[in-house]
Amino acid sequence: MKTMTEEKKKISKIVYALAFSVVVIMIISFTVGKDIYEGRSQTLTSFSLIHFSGYLFFLLMPVEMAFLYYLTWYDETVLIWFAIVTALVAQYIDYMIGYTINSQVVTRMVSEKRIMRAEKYIRSYGNLTIFFFNFLPLSSPLIALAAGVLKFNLRDLFIFSILGLFLKYLILSFIAGWFV
Repeated sequence: MKTMTEEKKKISKIVYALAFSVVVIMIISFTVGKDIYEGRSQTLTSFSLIHFSGYLFFLLMPVEMAFLYYLTWYDETVLIWFAIVTALVAQYIDYMIGYTINSQVVTRMVSEKRIMRAEKYIRSYGNLTIFFFNFLPLSSPLIALAAGVLKFNLRDLFIFSILGLFLKYLILSFIAGWFV
């Protein structure tokens, strides 16, 4: 039989998931949806908001798909620049949350298993973890959060995030160029 605290945890996780889903739907509706309804092409503001939101550890957004979608309206150089800047700002927020908030609070916000796994990768592979989690469509915001918990070097986080993000979006631009 489940205890009352287990039931409360389960209910709170469901409520958090629903609240975050509502936030994601609202962000998309007020950016991309609004542009579509008004018959306008997509704006850099809507891309920036979606991309920034996707790099916050508590929201899941298809940032790579958004990048490819917005390539039909904007030059890849401009879009790559906006993607890197918005991702770094969001990752800085993730890092600072991990750095300043008690690790027990962080593990309540994100499952302890996910935080422990992220910390394990950072401790084992360091900067390579930062690079590959930004280069591949993996959870780099969670890595930034764990890096904050571990008091990882912020400069290294930024350098290897920039390298991974730049290569990812450069390759996506080339791939998109083949199909356009």
